[in-house]
Amino acid sequence: MKEIKAIIEAYNHIDPHTTKAALATVVRVEGSSYRRVGARMLVLDNGLWVGGISGGCLEGDALKRARLAIAKDAPSLITYDTTEDDAHQIGVGLGCNGVIDVLFSPLQMGDASNSVEILKQCLSQPRQTHILLTIMTLEGKLNEKFQAGDVLVYVNKTSLDAWEEPLLAEELSQKIEILLEKGKSTPKSFTLSDGRELEVFIELLPPEINVILMGQQYDVYPLVRLIREVGWRATVVANSQKITPKLSTLTNALVAPEDFETLLIDQNTAIVLMSHDFKTDKYNLPKALKTAAPYIGMLGPRVRSEKILNELSAENTAVSNSDLPRIHAPAGLDIGALSPEEIALSIVAEIRAVFSERDGSFLRLRQGTIHER
Repeated sequence: MKEIKAIIEAYNHIDPHTTKAALATVVRVEGSSYRRVGARMLVLDNGLWVGGISGGCLEGDALKRARLAIAKDAPSLITYDTTEDDAHQIGVGLGCNGVIDVLFSPLQMGDASNSVEILKQCLSQPRQTHILLTIMTLEGKLNEKFQAGDVLVYVNKTSLDAWEEPLLAEELSQKIEILLEKGKSTPKSFTLSDGRELEVFIELLPPEINVILMGQQYDVYPLVRLIREVGWRATVVANSQKITPKLSTLTNALVAPEDFETLLIDQNTAIVLMSHDFKTDKYNLPKALKTAAPYIGMLGPRVRSEKILNELSAENTAVSNSDLPRIHAPAGLDIGALSPEEIALSIVAEIRAVFSERDGSFLRLRQGTIHER
């Protein structure tokens, strides 16, 4: 999401009278790759770019491809194969052993249907998972309107009415439901009623992770800075009289404790109890458990959190067995963190692991590939 925001920011500052642009999007990955599907790179015809589609090894060629798409005013799908031992193949010798398809789409500035404008529309709406359908390959046009490079926002099956392909709409809707359950973006191939082949990149675009920090002590600062650096949203719940101007400029939102219930807390939200006051954290834990947040972290040693749970149980406010897995206390991964900055790193890493359904252990111990294929 941070990359998308940077691309939108750069796009908003383009002078359409002097500058043209194209968007490069990774729409398929087979095997290993530094970036996954959905990675983007905005390229200007003056040679500047924002974002990236690899670790830097493909960007030089991508710059040429994007400028060619701008010159031809036509999208193109380019395959980068780093598995072949071919001296003429871009990326050979990198050892990635992957095949990457990148769609280069010239942008019609001011056209509300261009891919960056659609991303802007999605980010301007309330927190929700958006579904984008990008036409990767298609000979000719679909219903005399849609062609390769076009992007459609999918809300439900009626979103596909404009394509006038009822069988395709049914099949595609079923695929989307399956992908939503898996939380996975992927390309899919379909056959149109007239026999033509259509490839669509089905992309799930979830909202950014929102981390709610309940506390205002000095260790909030490095945690907020790191949260913002990785592109997440930071919300601090604290007494406004104890908030410094510096913290106000770092956070996305400051909320008074009495207004906690007004916050939109969804499946992409993490809550960290870090008031450094036993009674306050004990009071906040049941409030946090009433939300949909899948991650609830508590600072402090294990004995402290166990005391909180025991006291709540004695007061008939026991935490259910189904809620216990949501509580991470002490919060953070076991990296030997000592300073507030290192503790912040361990907490952010643990939150990422929880949302990725990983255990946070060493990658060298992982069985199989780093990313699902």
